[in-house]
Amino acid sequence: MPTNTVITAANEAFLRRINELSGEKVTRCEQCGICSAGCPLVAEMDRTPAEMMRMVQLGDEDIAKSKTIWICASCFTCTVKCPRGLDPSKVAEALRQLNLRKAVDYIDLMNIPKEEMEILPQIALVSAFRKLTG
Repeated sequence: MPTNTVITAANEAFLRRINELSGEKVTRCEQCGICSAGCPLVAEMDRTPAEMMRMVQLGDEDIAKSKTIWICASCFTCTVKCPRGLDPSKVAEALRQLNLRKAVDYIDLMNIPKEEMEILPQIALVSAFRKLTG
């Protein structure tokens, strides 16, 4: 992401919305990277927790399309280690909420083959529907 990003009214509105939903003041993040260094799932993410926080600070709505927000396990390792007392997992949850509120379904029950439905664990189905349906 370019460092010379111009902050627009839309960017500021996105930042305010995430601050409101998460209860965190994302602009307090000083980009030390400790959250990313301590995250047990960072290797699976396309953006690190620190990058997620920076993109929200800049009002970059592309972070809401990132797989990082879905991979965050809300284990609070980042929260415990943050020198500013921020909770990036709450920010990830706020970003998930923005996606879920769009009411877009990414899974159609009718398209899952009957054979797979019989072998899939129920908890996997419930989890997938919670995360991937509006």
